[in-house]
Amino acid sequence: MSTLEEQAVQPIVNSAEMGQPSLDAAVARIAAIDEYQQAFRRVFGRAPNGPDLARAIASYERTQLSFDSPFDHFIAGDTNAIDDAAKRGWEIFNTRGGCNKCHALTENKRDPTSFTDNDFHNIGIGIIRHNVVALARQARQLINSGNAAAIDRAAIQTDMSALGRFLITKKEPDDIASFKTPSLRNVLVTGPYFHDGSQETLWDVSDHYNKGDGLQNPYLDEDIHPLALTEGDIDDLVAFMASLTSPDYKELGEKELARQRELSRTNRPQRDTARAFGPKPSRPKPPPL
Repeated sequence: MSTLEEQAVQPIVNSAEMGQPSLDAAVARIAAIDEYQQAFRRVFGRAPNGPDLARAIASYERTQLSFDSPFDHFIAGDTNAIDDAAKRGWEIFNTRGGCNKCHALTENKRDPTSFTDNDFHNIGIGIIRHNVVALARQARQLINSGNAAAIDRAAIQTDMSALGRFLITKKEPDDIASFKTPSLRNVLVTGPYFHDGSQETLWDVSDHYNKGDGLQNPYLDEDIHPLALTEGDIDDLVAFMASLTSPDYKELGEKELARQRELSRTNRPQRDTARAFGPKPSRPKPPPL
């Protein structure tokens, strides 16, 4: 990081990932670290506090934008900026892979900008480790109690966090276990993947979608289904996603791609070729809560 603001916000980001129960708890944790006490005083002229945490986070997030990747040069007209595998991956992304269903502002026009629809989706992750139906029923009872503080605690500190957007909007069934679509820019160097960090490589991510994982989840998005992508197709998709890496992370990206590729050759826990090429199965309807 190049600025004091960026330095100040990094532990905040880490604390958020560790599930701090409140903003005050996050401030207290940061304030307990002497070097960040000093950094906040140099940047903001005062001790760590909630509003300055928000300013620091905003400053940090503004540094994460990337519009100078090899893919950007390709879209701008440099046909040699990415290799043939990445070009094929871009085609699959917008067609058979169905990635543009969520990672584009519109399905009708190819979108080479932010790679997110800024919406929320249930992609079948939560059902792997949680009984989403049972959790949703518990959450509905809690919501009906009207205890806002208890709902907030459940969303952060219990397995109900797997219900995602639902505990905010209380909208069923659409928002049950739905999470916001992230951008794919610099995705190669921002693993592990999915909202719960459950997948280690981009090959794992592709395998998850290829087999339509989570089909027993009654709240699953309708666009999740087997894709029948070959191993070559998945390699091409990963090549495309790697081309979204900005110059600042070029060296790191090359090392990470090599690491993930090597791992994918020996460890593919999400791969299920038979299911990926099988028929689209029926899925259960959402039960009443």
